[in-house]
Amino acid sequence: MKVAYIFKTNMASTFQLATMILPQLEQNTHGVEVVGMFFFDDNAFVLRKGDAIGERLNKIAREQGMLIMACDQCALRRDLAEGAFEQCGTGSVKPKNMIEVGQVGCFPQLYGALGGNMPNLVITL
Repeated sequence: MKVAYIFKTNMASTFQLATMILPQLEQNTHGVEVVGMFFFDDNAFVLRKGDAIGERLNKIAREQGMLIMACDQCALRRDLAEGAFEQCGTGSVKPKNMIEVGQVGCFPQLYGALGGNMPNLVITL
């Protein structure tokens, strides 16, 4: 089964991702193939270059070909992207100060990026 995670609720990336999902991925015990992760609001902060959680995620994502994307508006508000709010959703906003595999976009970019590797299940945390 292929799964995509959306990190929306407060602290989901520092709790569920950092203490449950990521350790299981690192130990190859998660039980499903994670094809992507999408980060909203302050959850995007773990994607900062140099963040301990983000760097661990970067390694796993590179090894497994996993999509890592932050909401473009959320990233702009947190100095993790370059562009203008008017560009959000167009694919023109670019990542800044993010882990190597980090991307930014809105739902059209998320759907396009997952198009060739669609999840069977999307879980919002």
